[in-house]
Amino acid sequence: MFESEVQIRVRYAETDQMGYVYYGNYAAYYEVTRTEVFRRLGINYKEMEAAGTMMPVLELKCKYIRPAKYDDMLTIKLFVKHKPKGSRILFEYEVYNEEKMLLNVGETTMVFVDMKTGRPKAVPEFIHEKLDPYFTA
Repeated sequence: MFESEVQIRVRYAETDQMGYVYYGNYAAYYEVTRTEVFRRLGINYKEMEAAGTMMPVLELKCKYIRPAKYDDMLTIKLFVKHKPKGSRILFEYEVYNEEKMLLNVGETTMVFVDMKTGRPKAVPEFIHEKLDPYFTA
């Protein structure tokens, strides 16, 4: 299993009239976390797209447990619990506040797509090279 985390401070613009993080911002937090974690692994989205592969969201799940608020420092944990196969990869998330209270859990299923054809393609070999060591049995 692969696991990593990113911290994000809630900005005022991300809150609603109640002072809570607007629900739609959690998808953006997931994206920031995926991008930063991939960067740490040596996987760059921009370079992947320049090479002809995009990775759109196929499915998003999000469960709200407690609200995050303005100026909270959030810790977003990212998990890849299963070795990617076929054309998909599943990311799971847990969002915590500074008191280590669980606020939110979510998932995104991403699909690797050939930018020329618009069709799904196999998980690129360089992704396997970076993630496979975390799945040795």
